[in-house]
Amino acid sequence: MNFNNPNISVLNDKKLYIFDMDGTIYLGNRVFPFAIRFIKNLRAHGKRVLFFTNNASHSPDFYLKKLTKLGFEPTADEIMTSGDVTIEFLRRHRAGKSVYLVGTDELVNNFREKGIDLLTGDEEKADIVITSFDTTLTYKKLDDACRLVRGGAEYLSTHPDFNCPTETGFIPDSGAIAAFVTASTGKVPTYFGKPYKETVEMICETTGFDRSEMCIFGDRLYTDIAIGKRHGVTAVLVLSGETQPADVEAADDKDKPDFVFDSLDNVDLAMF
Repeated sequence: MNFNNPNISVLNDKKLYIFDMDGTIYLGNRVFPFAIRFIKNLRAHGKRVLFFTNNASHSPDFYLKKLTKLGFEPTADEIMTSGDVTIEFLRRHRAGKSVYLVGTDELVNNFREKGIDLLTGDEEKADIVITSFDTTLTYKKLDDACRLVRGGAEYLSTHPDFNCPTETGFIPDSGAIAAFVTASTGKVPTYFGKPYKETVEMICETTGFDRSEMCIFGDRLYTDIAIGKRHGVTAVLVLSGETQPADVEAADDKDKPDFVFDSLDNVDLAMF
């Protein structure tokens, strides 16, 4: 499909290339070989790479192992999740607060390893409730989260994605779980991950690059592209995941990506 993209030199001049994972460089456990080739070409030309996923159901170590197995040759400092951003927020701005987390065992362990003390959910009160993408979700977890939020807890969520793409279609993600809590309590969470400023700030601090030196590649308008459009990072949409061409056409001009490609294969061919 042909798109009216700007001159590719805009992308060639960047120094840090940020990649969403699900739907952008792989789909479930199915790797996009062209994504491996593109990232190898970037490294060969002296570019820096960062893999950032809103999917906090797994730990950074899980993604390190997965990306290595798939052939991307990542280093530990090239991987970041919305869970990492949420943890950093708690450490900087909510130190000592009691936290109830609705998440997978991996996410719970990640929080604890970073020094966040977590409640069981059976307590009468909590200072903070956090929900995330939880593939081990139970009704009790939802009930505990809603009860604690109704009791006055601050409500946070690691990321707003409604669906997670898989090889067999979409499954409910963090935003869908948060919608349940909101419907029951009337409280809308403060979200982290993409497209929120805390994520860009953490990437800048961690990598040392200015946002003008970055570009982000992703398959979702409301997270991957929105973080770029809202916070001064060149945003590149690929149509290998959630977003369809009709979605791009329907978006407001201010929300449209700076570049649109069918996949990273087309970006690679245009740049190298």
